[in-house]
Amino acid sequence: MAFLDTLSQTGVVAVIRGSSAANAIAISEALIRGGITGIEITYTTPDCCDAIAHMAKAYGSQAVIGVGTVTSVEQMHAAAEAGASFGVSPHFDAAIVKAAVDRGMPFMPGAITPTEVVTAYQAGATAIKIFPGSLVGPDYLKALKGPLPHIPLMPTGGVSAGNMDQWFAAGAVAVGMGGNLAKGSPDEVEAAAKATKAVLDRIRAS
Repeated sequence: MAFLDTLSQTGVVAVIRGSSAANAIAISEALIRGGITGIEITYTTPDCCDAIAHMAKAYGSQAVIGVGTVTSVEQMHAAAEAGASFGVSPHFDAAIVKAAVDRGMPFMPGAITPTEVVTAYQAGATAIKIFPGSLVGPDYLKALKGPLPHIPLMPTGGVSAGNMDQWFAAGAVAVGMGGNLAKGSPDEVEAAAKATKAVLDRIRAS
């Protein structure tokens, strides 16, 4: 539950697909400067564990550093050893979730249908990544929360500063944002982070 509280407080998890470990670090630092402290460095980033290790050591006290696009148990363990404090997959794999649970690592597998969502949660997932969010939209998330109010959902894919108020209104515990936030030069990413954080603050104040 402590991680879910942190996830809810963070609100936005930035999905970083860097061109290198150094690029992922630069983007992550720009996001944190802009006020976005949920950082997910994906395995599509070359040497992603090097970037995770750096960020966890340098910013672990002020940001939540995790790993994304986890597609094997071995990747999950390697990222955890590097210092990742949570993991995310684009899909549900029972073996990965079990290994994360056994290790005490919060894990958010991807799912889209009610059966997938329930199956992943019953397997021990901390929250469910609704992916791709652009396929279904906020109304779908709201419909899922009707019969499944106890399952924390984090939509990712198609979420932007312009529509994230709809996702939160539909019941999202947090949102994942990739290209709409963590893309471009560090200055551009920092500006996008500041704008996103401002929207998040307005949503919470309303």
